[in-house]
Amino acid sequence: MSAASEGPTAAADLVRPAVTDSDPEASRRTGTEVTRATDAGASFRSAFASAPLAMAVVDRDGLVVTANDNFTALFGTAARPPAGQVAAELVDLTSDGRTWHAYREVLRGRRARLRCTRRVKHPDGHAMWVQVTVAPLHEGFQGVLLSVADISARRELQARLRHLQMHDPVTRLPNRTLFFERLTAALESEPEERGSTGRIGLCYLDLDGFKAINDTLGHRVGDRLLAAVAERLTRCADEAGFARAGAPLVARLGGDEFALLVEDSTGTEQLADLAESVLRALRAPFDLSGRRLSVTASVGVVERLAADTTATGLMQAADTTLYWAKADGKDRWTLFDPERNAHRMTRQALASTLRPGIERGEFRLEYQPLVGMADGRLRGVEALVRWDHPQFGILTPNRFIGLAEEDGAIVPLGRWVLATACRQARRWQLEHPAEEPLFVSVNVAVRQVWDSDLVADVDRVLAETGLAPELLQIELTESAVMGSAGRPLQVLQALSAMGVRIAIDDFGTGYSNLAYLSRLPVDVLKLDGSFVRGFQYEGEGAPPNPADEVVVEAMIQLAHRLGLTVTAECVETPAQAERLRRIGCDTGQGWLYSRPVAPDRISGLRARTTSYAVGKP
Repeated sequence: MSAASEGPTAAADLVRPAVTDSDPEASRRTGTEVTRATDAGASFRSAFASAPLAMAVVDRDGLVVTANDNFTALFGTAARPPAGQVAAELVDLTSDGRTWHAYREVLRGRRARLRCTRRVKHPDGHAMWVQVTVAPLHEGFQGVLLSVADISARRELQARLRHLQMHDPVTRLPNRTLFFERLTAALESEPEERGSTGRIGLCYLDLDGFKAINDTLGHRVGDRLLAAVAERLTRCADEAGFARAGAPLVARLGGDEFALLVEDSTGTEQLADLAESVLRALRAPFDLSGRRLSVTASVGVVERLAADTTATGLMQAADTTLYWAKADGKDRWTLFDPERNAHRMTRQALASTLRPGIERGEFRLEYQPLVGMADGRLRGVEALVRWDHPQFGILTPNRFIGLAEEDGAIVPLGRWVLATACRQARRWQLEHPAEEPLFVSVNVAVRQVWDSDLVADVDRVLAETGLAPELLQIELTESAVMGSAGRPLQVLQALSAMGVRIAIDDFGTGYSNLAYLSRLPVDVLKLDGSFVRGFQYEGEGAPPNPADEVVVEAMIQLAHRLGLTVTAECVETPAQAERLRRIGCDTGQGWLYSRPVAPDRISGLRARTTSYAVGKP
């Protein structure tokens, strides 16, 4: 007869030792042990029957030997009581390979305990969560004790708490935490788990002008607007997911930022259609309790192979693209462009290495001749800074001066350029004492005037190098000089009083208000190269536009009437040089004479530039 068929006595049988010794003393001891075992068995049966947990004794073969009333209520029926059934099947220990192996190890006495959580079906049909514990019985007992605790209420509470933790209370959308959980899972899953495409897409958006609404109408109105936006985004996602395996995940990432995640993207066209539908949905006015509000959105769109990206990489690309959409005018979507991003990354790399580059001495100066138009002789040079970048090679000023002005690095860089150029000009003077000394022209940014004591810097450098003030020319752009007042004007006046010459660079491209020239301590106008290019022949045999020459001649005559000299930039042909000389231009600068060169080549150019004197081709 099996243990299962022995009924209530089975639990006692599990603790009853066998008597095989005929010795009286042994019999006495055995009798004592039996008495104790019987008492222990009685205690066990009492605890077993009255335990609040569902319990069952399981033999080494995995069959239920006996069970208490709570266990029978959970897993048995009148037609089929638990006794004799396979315990692992009752509590679903076979569906998980790891759990099934651990359970068998406990049955064999090779493992002390197993505890796991399972989802099982109650006899009345409803599902419930239970915590299952399997442990060997104490010494003298056979089999294992299986106990089951119904934790459905706890799991339900945990699920509610998780929902609150993972969802935004204002919009009831998944929040940032749940979004990144889903995104990470989608990126880490195998292509066959994601679907047939193995691609992922993201529309990352924020509202244009939401801050103004929030600040003026209050956070309550702002929250209601966010909730209304969430409804429209969800509707867009549902429409996009119609006839597909699933709709995009809509999440609020914080503030007025939202995301629509497409886990099985079919390409950029699908993402573009989704972004367009979002923009159309949000353009319609919102009616909030009689208050009519209008907002738009900017959307950054990223679509790529899931295997080729990470959650961080995808979000960085989306954030960058959203910034582009804002910068391009708002109320639009912009697709991620690797080329544009590469330019941005290069810009960031340059910005981050600019100051260290100054400290490491990665910058150098080249010099471009300034030639007298009347006699073709070398009068001075303009110092042009170059960055010998360890990663990007030789960079011209247009690649990094703007960055230097943005973060203030232009101040230490400008000091280095000033000191280096003046030191070089003095060296040329000492190397050629019999020749007329060359002046050096140094560009100065507006931020140098505001953020540093430029007058003190110039005074110190001239004193240290021994260069005469009249051999230094400071160049500022026209937009920086015109309308100067306060500190800029004081700086210009102080430099002029020291004997330093002041030149306006790229003249004719900014305000072009010549009336200011009579009130500013300016010595030189440098005509922008666009005027000089107009002197070129438009085609073979076609004459140049005479209006260009009239305008340039008028500016030169006015400058001369004000006591200023004029330098023409971008002189490239002898014909241009001759026409500029004829209308009175004082000096010229451009590739006709020389490209910017290293300082050791300037001495050799002194003789060569005379070949462009009057009357020589």
